[in-house]
Amino acid sequence: MLSTTDAIVLSLQPYSDKAHILHAYTRAYGRVNYKVYGLGRKHAIGLYTPLSLIRVTASYPVSGMPTIKETTTNGSSLLADTAFSRQTVRLFISEVLYHVLRHPMPDEPMFEYLTQAIIELSRTEKPQNFHVQFLIGLAAMLGFGMEQEPSLPTSRSERQQTLRDLCKYFEEHVETWEEPKSLDVLMEVFD
Repeated sequence: MLSTTDAIVLSLQPYSDKAHILHAYTRAYGRVNYKVYGLGRKHAIGLYTPLSLIRVTASYPVSGMPTIKETTTNGSSLLADTAFSRQTVRLFISEVLYHVLRHPMPDEPMFEYLTQAIIELSRTEKPQNFHVQFLIGLAAMLGFGMEQEPSLPTSRSERQQTLRDLCKYFEEHVETWEEPKSLDVLMEVFD
């Protein structure tokens, strides 16, 4: 069966000499892992930057992994984003989503929340608290929102402590949680 859906890139990993595995969160199917062939060209790999908003046409076999036939940007892609601070936040958020969004079932409100957050991040000039706000909102979307709304940090040390606390909170509530490898980098980026 051939199907097209909007998707959010979580990560892209090498699979073989000719193929990669794209981990994506899709509007139609929830979390999906796709085989992708022919990414030798730099511009093709650029479509799969973490948190890119893309449209995927893939063949879905009765058994086995779907294979991507075509990928396009859906008009809201962040491919041109070169700001290091936003790239760091994107990497952190994509790692969080990779470990948190594990189920292959559609969730339209979650997909919309993520899409709007990604678009907002692309427009944010100073994203120093974006990841904090995102994690608070994500916890609420996942059904374990905080009883008391944390205040946004105003200093580097407050931001680092709040981020550590939020990661611990997610660890307590998400069975598949792993601390993002980009956490240390993220803590160093913002003053």
